Amino acid sequence: MPDVGLDEGNKMKAEVFLPEDYHPAEDEPFMNDRQLEYFRRKLITWKNELLEDSRDTIEGLQDGTRAIPDVADRASEETDRALELRTRDRQRKLVTKIDAALRRIDNGEYGYCEVTGEPISLKRLDARPIATMSLEAQERHERREKVHRDD
Repeated sequence: MPDVGLDEGNKMKAEVFLPEDYHPAEDEPFMNDRQLEYFRRKLITWKNELLEDSRDTIEGLQDGTRAIPDVADRASEETDRALELRTRDRQRKLVTKIDAALRRIDNGEYGYCEVTGEPISLKRLDARPIATMSLEAQERHERREKVHRDD
């Protein structure tokens, strides 16, 4: 009797060998195992850096709850904290986008424009590994957005 109900996601994937100096090249098959592993590692490293920064911020905010008698110094401290929290909120949103990109890698959808279905350039993905649109589709999207904002 064949195995019924085996989930594809539960099968072990062979680890892909990736030389330390590897960079995706246009002359290799698009989104091959090495390219996918390169971007997976890049995304995971970025996510870990953001999470480490967040931990440092939380520790700093907890340690920094001291009474500052001078009003100007206190205001400056509060401004710094607000700026730090805004930065962390942006980073939290980035982590969400990184997680979505990692899911696209797992689903075989990574590297393809969500609008046109065409491959996103390797240069663009290397610069912005969370990109979901080709440069052309992103520019069209931003132009439409600008037109609607100006109304």
